[in-house]
Amino acid sequence: MANMKAIKKRISSVNNTKKIMKAMDLVSASKLQKAKAQLDDIRPLYDNMQLVMDGIKSCMGGEDEIDFARAREVKSAAYIVLSSDRGLCGGYNTNVAKEALTRINENSGVEEKIIAVGSKGWEYFKRRGKNVVEKCAGPSEATTYANAEYIGNKVAEMYTSGEADEVYLVYTHFETVLSHVPGIVKLLPIKADSDGSGPPVVASMTYDPDINTFISYAVPMYLNTTVFGAMIESMVCEQASRMTSMDAATRNASEIIDDLTLEYNRKRQNMITQEITEIVSGANALQ
Repeated sequence: MANMKAIKKRISSVNNTKKIMKAMDLVSASKLQKAKAQLDDIRPLYDNMQLVMDGIKSCMGGEDEIDFARAREVKSAAYIVLSSDRGLCGGYNTNVAKEALTRINENSGVEEKIIAVGSKGWEYFKRRGKNVVEKCAGPSEATTYANAEYIGNKVAEMYTSGEADEVYLVYTHFETVLSHVPGIVKLLPIKADSDGSGPPVVASMTYDPDINTFISYAVPMYLNTTVFGAMIESMVCEQASRMTSMDAATRNASEIIDDLTLEYNRKRQNMITQEITEIVSGANALQ
């Protein structure tokens, strides 16, 4: 009897957990739709800024005169790593942190300077003794362009001051609700497309007063826009991953409840059978 009470109590506990997971699934689904709408809204800005930078790279010449394109020995590299402030989102945080760690290990001999956007990424690198120079709040529904502007301005200052010789952005790229892949984008220095793989250049394109001055204004805006787009895209991936994880957890809870209910019914049936057998045996003994 005591064992049956324990099973019944566990069924109740798992059922309560299932309700929580289902609620989190619904909340994540709602946040995912809002985040996707925000991502769709900023894509035109991001795409057009990317086209501007592609045009600049195709027209570049005399890179040594441009701060953001000047070739120099790489002694340190800055990594902007976008993770979340909360867990329960599957392998989202671990995957993006591992992607950054792999690149850091590949650049052996180069000092890493990590800007951890999100507490989960900060915890990951701190446990491994990596050099985290700054911790920022992770992407959320409250993320604004000002948050990305702060990070963009910081890495631009780090690069121009010589504190960092390269700048990388590590974030999770959204493909579908079930597919989101961590990736790395090299932000600085900007380089011309020497292999001819860039887009075709409009012959009449001119820059006022000159391309170098234009780059000095365009690159900071490009950094801010790219970081902002990556933050929104990472937020979409976080919510998609959390929704998928909570949906799987809800299904697992249902399976556990079914198994426990079956076990409970079997024990109850055995107990009833035993009681009937004892009653019949007693009645036979009285005859």
